[in-house]
Amino acid sequence: MKKFVTPYCLLAGLLIFSFSCSSKDSGNESTNPEEAKKALTSTEGLELHQLKLPPGFKIDVYARVKSARSMALGSDGTVFIGTRGHDKIYAVRDTDGDYKADEIYTIAEGLRNPNGVAFKDGNLYIAEISKLWRYPNIESTLNNPYGEIIYDDYPQDGHHGWKYIAFGPDGKLYVPVGAPCNICESKNEIYASITRINPDGTGMEIFAKGIRNSVGFTWHPTTGELYFTDNGRDMLGDDIPPCELNRATTSGQHFGYPYCHGGSIKDPEFGDKYPCSDFKKPVQNLGPHVAPLGLKFYTENMFPAEYKNTIFIAEHGSWNRSKKIGYRITMVKERNGVGQSYTPFITGWLNEATQSSWGRPVDVLILPDGSMLISDDQSGTIYRVTYKG
Repeated sequence: MKKFVTPYCLLAGLLIFSFSCSSKDSGNESTNPEEAKKALTSTEGLELHQLKLPPGFKIDVYARVKSARSMALGSDGTVFIGTRGHDKIYAVRDTDGDYKADEIYTIAEGLRNPNGVAFKDGNLYIAEISKLWRYPNIESTLNNPYGEIIYDDYPQDGHHGWKYIAFGPDGKLYVPVGAPCNICESKNEIYASITRINPDGTGMEIFAKGIRNSVGFTWHPTTGELYFTDNGRDMLGDDIPPCELNRATTSGQHFGYPYCHGGSIKDPEFGDKYPCSDFKKPVQNLGPHVAPLGLKFYTENMFPAEYKNTIFIAEHGSWNRSKKIGYRITMVKERNGVGQSYTPFITGWLNEATQSSWGRPVDVLILPDGSMLISDDQSGTIYRVTYKG
């Protein structure tokens, strides 16, 4: 089903399609460009000095964006940002080339948990819980974009319903559908899956099954295979099950949920139905309840050679644990789908002593110059990580 939305904001008293209207964000409307940029890249409320990175690396603020979640990069350098618990989609631009944003646009609003954003062939794609939108020629229409619904038949469940989306090497848009529960079986096979769909909204199919809640995936730079994070179930104690990094080598594979966790842990409720050997094992078991979200292979040249093809993962952080864990960026090195190491890259958003956090990483984006952007929905920040040695 396609539905076009007119790009007009009508006056008070008329029907307002506010989600189709775009404007410079109110936080960047100062008539003084320097003041506007200062507000957009403010460090107020941040504790950057608490962040620990390997020697030679530096982290700074690229932009302040409320509830910043998933990110996508346009062909002209625009960074698009989805949100959750906040009904807007944003875009930020660095127009003077200093790697700090100086323009922010509200692309859409009035959407239901629009977490997912993707960019292809000049068009922006947005995922609500049950709908996919396409905004044509977005970078040339930032001040007045218009959107069309290209698909509106995903489940409407709010539980694990927010979506991360990205285009694969096959040109299809990949869209997850989380389990509508902590742990359950469902008669509808679309739950606990990753689907894929054509850019025009046709041909939706289930690509992978047995995935409780994936909010991040990417593709191997050489093999083109899908790598994705999966959030483990809750209420089994502090230390089980692990969250997972997985690899799908072909369509139709099953990754265990709700029967098996971490490749070897039988679920106490459903685990007797199938042996764990029936399912695809993780590339790497991650920390228990760390809530891994966005991830990327590092394929550029700014970072030292040992980081080439390393997987960087944003761990949003635990809630179902007596002592918090996560709230960091981690690295996984793998060979042929088998994890070789799992180590921290950036820590410090969580104060271990007080068990309080001031930031929660969500997504990772690699810029063409080799620097890394990291979104943080708690502080409303997009950071930029660089290496100078």
